[in-house]
Amino acid sequence: MPEPIVFEWDEGNQNKSWLKHKVSTKECEEAFQDPKRRSWKDFPHSKNEPRYIMLGAAQNRRILFIVFTIRKISVRVISARNASKNERKIYL
Repeated sequence: MPEPIVFEWDEGNQNKSWLKHKVSTKECEEAFQDPKRRSWKDFPHSKNEPRYIMLGAAQNRRILFIVFTIRKISVRVISARNASKNERKIYL
């Protein structure tokens, strides 16, 4: 992950996670600062560009499942939602 992390929010994705899952951009950014976060490459969805999956907690302790890509030094969040029960087990 590039340091420092810079986030790129486009019109299409900026509100998508909020409208679908009530996850704010602030929570997404906080999850990337979680020292316990876990991430791995999303091979099945990396055909056009490398995509990654991350499990991380926002400051409110909400564990999020985030799909993102890295463009140069920017992180572009594609989607974010609450982690499922099984995903929370992986995080913990």
